[in-house]
Amino acid sequence: MDDEERRLALADFLRSRRGRLSPEKVGLPVRSKRRTAGLRREDVAELADISVAWYVSLEQGRDIHPSKQILENLSEALQLSPEERRHLFLLAEKRIPGISPSLENELSPALRQAVLNLDPNPAYVLGPRWDYLAWNRAADYFLGITRMSPPHARNRIWQVFASLDDGLDRPGGKEYARGIMAEFRADAARHMGEPAFEELINELLKSNAHFREWWPHHDVHNIMEHHKSFRHPELGQMEFEFLTLQIPNDPDLKLALYAATPATAEKIARCLATAPGNSRPEIGL
Repeated sequence: MDDEERRLALADFLRSRRGRLSPEKVGLPVRSKRRTAGLRREDVAELADISVAWYVSLEQGRDIHPSKQILENLSEALQLSPEERRHLFLLAEKRIPGISPSLENELSPALRQAVLNLDPNPAYVLGPRWDYLAWNRAADYFLGITRMSPPHARNRIWQVFASLDDGLDRPGGKEYARGIMAEFRADAARHMGEPAFEELINELLKSNAHFREWWPHHDVHNIMEHHKSFRHPELGQMEFEFLTLQIPNDPDLKLALYAATPATAEKIARCLATAPGNSRPEIGL
């Protein structure tokens, strides 16, 4: 993505965050009747202690360069979450590193073996574009990684949205998928303009109505750990503590681990020993 496209993405993000706030929420008086919801540009400029003309130029995608202090002021004015603040800085920052080609195909033997050894706790490694680079048998059992279909076989975000329609009857299916999208967007901001990312996002926009509806909302967050509970059709109630770990020497790589409770781990181990690979993917894992 060139500088103009990045500025337009920044402008779009600012407008989306401005539109979700009200004067009452940020402590400003309602000056007059409004035709649309959200703050006015004048309100944001006042809250961020910058000129209205300068902020208007920023929202119009003009070739201006906000300082770190201005970005901090905007973060506070728009009441951004930590993930949204990071996203704002990434959109405003031009020195975004590209994806190293080696990251897509090469993992250390030690990391691959560690993932395998985590059975019966499902575990996998994602590359910068959220492609599965390594996984163990437990992860394949629940996610069906080796059974995924083209055009983006072995891609986590593609898999979630490709299977979303099958999982709409499951409690929280849409909320889960939308949360996954917000995490993916937070990561994608670091690689805007990379052909691999653009191809994946464009195909998701074309092929999936849910992705097409939610992507313009600019939701971003990054939940590194949480409790996961769901009922498996064959194994019954399953309980995990989910962790996402970054690889120190390769920050674009993520190790995702579902640390199972003893009862859940026993069920998975027993299942893998007798009938590995027979379950369909679960959207909730």
